[in-house]
Amino acid sequence: MSVAGDKNARVAIILGGVVCGMVALAFASVPLYKLFCQVTGYGGTTQVSEAGATDDLVVSDRDVTIRFDSSVNGDLPWHFKPAQRAVDLKVGEEGIAFYRAKNTSDDKVKGVATFNVTPLKAGQYFVKVDCFCFSEQTLLPGQEVDMPVTFYVDPEIENDPNLSDVKTITLSYTFFRDTEEEDSVDVGDLGNDTGNKPVVEVN
Repeated sequence: MSVAGDKNARVAIILGGVVCGMVALAFASVPLYKLFCQVTGYGGTTQVSEAGATDDLVVSDRDVTIRFDSSVNGDLPWHFKPAQRAVDLKVGEEGIAFYRAKNTSDDKVKGVATFNVTPLKAGQYFVKVDCFCFSEQTLLPGQEVDMPVTFYVDPEIENDPNLSDVKTITLSYTFFRDTEEEDSVDVGDLGNDTGNKPVVEVN
């Protein structure tokens, strides 16, 4: 084989490897993104606090508005929207909000949520105590539920001059379909498949 032929073969192999790697990364992107965000708080992702950690928080006089946003990946046959547009609270004060999800398909469907906040610089100070995004969610055909999230803004935000202009923080969720374990989920376990608190079924 000529030198040119060898070079072309090497290029083809390299490009093939890149394509395979990109395909593998696409399939793994949701769980990897979720893990990376929870560990690092990168790019506007929120922090996580243990239940009861808010007992020693000092509530300041600073007001902040928390707005809520949602989106659904095209592969997931759900309606998913915040039950309220915004919540006003003090820095250090614990708040709660609900998102409403409905399975519009004729099949049992499992979803997993990714999340972030804007402005991005506020992510390290937005702390979730409890959230439906901590685990996968499974909805039966036509099932509609309210999913709670409990949160607070860390009082340390007061000591960051780069955050002095922040009066509004937007919490955003995107739900993706999780096909890996859909067929193995026991219907009897649905009430316990939501992390620390069960979702609230809408009648």
